Amino acid sequence: MSENKIRDPREIKIKRAVISVSDKDGIEDFARSLHEMGVEILSTGGTASALEKVGIPVKDVSSHTGFPEIMDGRVKTLHPKIHGGILAKRDDESHQKAMEEHGISDIDMIVVNLYPFAETISNNADFATCIENIDIGGPSMLRSAAKNHDFVAVVTDPQDYEEVLKEMKEHDGALTYPLRQKLAAHAFALTATYDSNIASWFTAQTKEHYPLRISFSGTLKQTLRYGENPHQSAALYLVDGSIRPGAARAAQVQGKELSYNNLNDTNAAFELVADFEEPTVAIIKHANPCGVATADNTLDAYKHALQCDPVSAFGGIIALNQPLTKDTAEAIIQGFVEVIIAPSIDAQAIEVLKKKDKIRVLTTGTMPDMAQQRRQVTRIAGGLLVQDHDIGSVDDETLKVVSDREPTKNEMADMLFAFKVAKHVKSNAIVYAKDGATVGIGAGQMSRIDSARIAAQKAKDAATEIGYDEPLTKGSVVASDAFFPFADGLIAAADAGVTAVIQPGGSMRDEEVIEAANERGLAMVFTGIRHFRH
Repeated sequence: MSENKIRDPREIKIKRAVISVSDKDGIEDFARSLHEMGVEILSTGGTASALEKVGIPVKDVSSHTGFPEIMDGRVKTLHPKIHGGILAKRDDESHQKAMEEHGISDIDMIVVNLYPFAETISNNADFATCIENIDIGGPSMLRSAAKNHDFVAVVTDPQDYEEVLKEMKEHDGALTYPLRQKLAAHAFALTATYDSNIASWFTAQTKEHYPLRISFSGTLKQTLRYGENPHQSAALYLVDGSIRPGAARAAQVQGKELSYNNLNDTNAAFELVADFEEPTVAIIKHANPCGVATADNTLDAYKHALQCDPVSAFGGIIALNQPLTKDTAEAIIQGFVEVIIAPSIDAQAIEVLKKKDKIRVLTTGTMPDMAQQRRQVTRIAGGLLVQDHDIGSVDDETLKVVSDREPTKNEMADMLFAFKVAKHVKSNAIVYAKDGATVGIGAGQMSRIDSARIAAQKAKDAATEIGYDEPLTKGSVVASDAFFPFADGLIAAADAGVTAVIQPGGSMRDEEVIEAANERGLAMVFTGIRHFRH
């Protein structure tokens, strides 16, 4: 017969708990507190050993069930005396009768976290090891306890231990319904996430690119002050199973709390500089670059990137693909900056940045692998758009010269640089570049010619800002993320002073565009690859 008569339908006293955890953080103190409140503890394997070593009395699950662990531990908690004790309704006479007939005792609390499957696959373990790290008994107990949360508490996360103990102490060893309900929601979220990670990994083994069903999971890292606008709420979740370095997983060295827009822009900036091997700096506003440059060192790269559009750079996000040094930090803090992100920052640079302690400063430890194939997910009403990330790239061996004039070596280098930057600019994208630095960027326009004109105008304004007599686009190259549908966009670029053009090609009017380039003495190459970014 049930040992736990209900004193209050909203409150259940905890008398017996099963504890079986892979993550043992905080479990000794938690279990000791349960024992001191008179809770009998059932446990298994490594958890039982760990608790016994520190003097906490534990009853082995096998002793409770009368059945030994078998099959290398694959079967230990999958037993009616465990699941019957969890699933029984305490106010149902037929359930109570079944418990009495079969010698089943109440289990009032399950403290379980699962085999570290995500960590196992992230460590590139072999297939057999991954399979053995798929927990079966743990999720079964969690789901049983969460389903029967009217009578059972289920604890899955060490972060919840403190709240559970506090309430038990305040309620004479009992837990209230609202907390049990919240803990049950945590449990179902954990099992859903766990199964999602397994399904994603297993699908990858089958090479099925777009399976019939797809799931995604994440773990809350932080709630944000608000979303894109103050009336929108927002939060940051870390994608389970991903260790990709970037804005989401970066360590914050100093500065104000990160906002939704900060994170979105910082991600765009860091992914851009990750596309380059040489020292590169990008300045981002509203997810678009307003200046990008490569150089022998980050200080020169920053100065050249800033020259492109110093007005738009005000309040921007700055990303580096090399460690941030003292001299570069000193140059950066001369302007107003929202966020700086780099793989690392030396001690002297950190001291410099403390002078502007509101600047959000992030370190990632390393750079992401841009060749890594990933999935990009965009939500639309009633559905999800899923595609591979754009990891397409070109080099001088895959390019096709279509103009009468061959590009010079310097023009080719600048075109490849500009086309790589264009990949990170919202379409329609036009990028003017010279000597490894952008000198004009046109982004997000509905027509390509408008992007070309805006980029040229920005270059003219930037020249005025820094005291140049000629527009920065004179002698530059231009990259277009997609083909020129008409010759007018190319003509606008030629009028701005470019000497060479890089574009995907593929328009019905390619011959017209090529003719316009030849008439103006421009070198032009086709990439055969498009970089739309919406």
